[in-house]
Amino acid sequence: MEKFKALLVEKQGEEFSRRIVERSISDLPEGDLTVRVRYSSLNYKDALSATGHKGVTRKFPHTPGIDAAGEVVESASSAFSPGDEVIITGFDLGMNTAGGFGQYIRIPSGWAVKLPDGLSLRESMILGTAGFTAALSVRKLELVGVRPDDGEILVTGATGGVGSLAVGILARGGFRPVAATGKSDEADFLRSLGAVDVSGRDAVTEGADRPLMKERWAGAVDCVGGPMLAAALQATRYGGAVACCGMVASPEIRMTVFPFILRGVSLLGVDSVQCPMGERVEIWKRLAGPWKPEKLEDFADECTLEDLEDRIGKILEGRLKGRTLVDLK
Repeated sequence: MEKFKALLVEKQGEEFSRRIVERSISDLPEGDLTVRVRYSSLNYKDALSATGHKGVTRKFPHTPGIDAAGEVVESASSAFSPGDEVIITGFDLGMNTAGGFGQYIRIPSGWAVKLPDGLSLRESMILGTAGFTAALSVRKLELVGVRPDDGEILVTGATGGVGSLAVGILARGGFRPVAATGKSDEADFLRSLGAVDVSGRDAVTEGADRPLMKERWAGAVDCVGGPMLAAALQATRYGGAVACCGMVASPEIRMTVFPFILRGVSLLGVDSVQCPMGERVEIWKRLAGPWKPEKLEDFADECTLEDLEDRIGKILEGRLKGRTLVDLK
């Protein structure tokens, strides 16, 4: 039985530790699709799983990694054949099912999407869950009628994985994204992705102590939650919309209903985990085509499994920008 490398998170009492181990394919969970993982990526949720957060992972020992891209090596499903290149994001991958921080995974075939034309396995994991979530957010805005000529689109948490890719996708779609960040030294990076302006967090939330703020945004992609989400809603123009896809700042939102009942603003929830397969396939096709960010490599910091320990600490501290690509080859 073939051996492979994986990051294993173990629990001893209330303490958690991480190490690279050798595993066998027979150690993997049941499923009708076995995939040789070529690339994965590091997400905030992966760092939570790697540090024992009960809201993400409950069963240990465990291999995190909510993203994976590679080739099918064994399939009991007629939908896939050995050699097919596939992308897996969301569902239970890397949560309580061994994930993409191992060189092989075994999953239900209903979790996999065939790699669309125009996208390499490497590029798909520079995008990963972050790019998929960003694209879902932009699609939500489109579906409620937000258009490029309506005005500026605010993106909060813009140096993070979802935020930076949202800036790039919006720019590719002809929108005018304004990047909000607490990292003023990353303004050039954000402009290189397509931001028409870069704003500090304090500037975005100034005046948020009032029920309504001056109308500014045609829409917003909020990646952080809490006060920033409230401020985005309070400053969105009549008939605009805010797509909410993160809560790193806070899961709570404290505000009045005035933006909703006086300006007709819509708050759109974005879930990338259980997204239906039809919509999932369509989003990946867009990411491989008209929404594929220019200079996609500029988003990526590449590392190996052995390098992940340092990156896990940095992402939890908010010290990473863009995307961390994990090479498992």
